[in-house]
Amino acid sequence: QVQLVESGGGLVQAGGSLRLSCAASGSMYSIRYMGWYRQAPGNERELVAISITDGSPNYADSVKGRFTISRDSARNTVYLQMNSLKPEDTAVYYCTAKVRHTIVSGIAYDYWGQGTQVTVSS
Repeated sequence: QVQLVESGGGLVQAGGSLRLSCAASGSMYSIRYMGWYRQAPGNERELVAISITDGSPNYADSVKGRFTISRDSARNTVYLQMNSLKPEDTAVYYCTAKVRHTIVSGIAYDYWGQGTQVTVSS
């Protein structure tokens, strides 16, 4: 099993910044990707940014140029730096990771954190 623990959410005024963190722990051989999704009330969960191991990050069009995803592979941690926040960024942000548990099995599993609330006031 893998646990993802998020931190860094909160209330911020429009134009402000927040930094989210997510640390993965547990039985892991390798991590294929780590990233962030968000879900606003009444909306479906949507991709915000994803950091693919040994690959380029991907961002939702709505956050390009404002959000930056980064990884600390040694700490199995992913960060989301959010700048120029807008009220429409208000949502619960979920960390996700795709983890391979053993060198023997090529199967990787998806894990999710509990979510952290980000509220941007106008």
